[in-house]
Amino acid sequence: MSKSNDSIQKIITVALALCIVCSVIVSAAAVLLKPVQVQNRTLNLKENILRAAGMLSTSPTKQEIEEKFATITPKLVDLDTGMYVEPSAAGYSSIEAFDQQRVSQNPDYSKSLSSGEDIAGIKRREKYAKVYIVKDGADISRVIIPVRGYGLWSTLYGFLALKGDGDTVVGLGFYQHGETPGLGGEVDNPNWKGQWPGKEVYDEQGDPAVKLAKGGVNPSSPDAKYSVDALAGATLTSRGVENLMKYWLGEEGFKNYLDRVRSGEAGNV
Repeated sequence: MSKSNDSIQKIITVALALCIVCSVIVSAAAVLLKPVQVQNRTLNLKENILRAAGMLSTSPTKQEIEEKFATITPKLVDLDTGMYVEPSAAGYSSIEAFDQQRVSQNPDYSKSLSSGEDIAGIKRREKYAKVYIVKDGADISRVIIPVRGYGLWSTLYGFLALKGDGDTVVGLGFYQHGETPGLGGEVDNPNWKGQWPGKEVYDEQGDPAVKLAKGGVNPSSPDAKYSVDALAGATLTSRGVENLMKYWLGEEGFKNYLDRVRSGEAGNV
């Protein structure tokens, strides 16, 4: 007598076979699509760098992104000295291959931060960071630096673009975060981002002076040139943005490098 089609053995056999087939299909798709995913991530990163630098149209094509990014020179900076270094210093064969997030988790190329140092909530700080330079003849016209820090729910990853004076903001944008839509997620709002261009990031003493003003910026305040409106209803995200800006513009971040930009010593790229 043949076994019933409803037998437990046959049900388990069919289920296992179906799982195996589906696993093979999913694995094959992941392998085949990985190069496309890598290309899309790279293109998205280039677009965000260019947007922070104010170098893109509203709806850029892939060709525009690639052509504009080709005018940018990436360099690796030693954050402790502010000097340019070769990718081999961080264990990489090329500047394109350099992965800053991975380096930040490597004890050989990063350091653990104490609670007093870690105002941005990043836990570890890499020794080397990639910067992006736009030149006008022999001079640096813009420099784009990566910034990150913890908000309310997530680490915000973005780029800050400064003029060649190393002090005046061209633009700021975050390309990855998990903040609350409509609240902390307003870091993506074009109106809020539109407040940043023209702001100064260092005070007369050369210290980071960026502020997010709760209730809005008072135009008559002496701090107005350093300030943008805080995000309404998102106190912790606003504080996180202010802290990450102060961290990456400070001694532990890019201050040594930006001092060299301001003095003209970083122009030889």
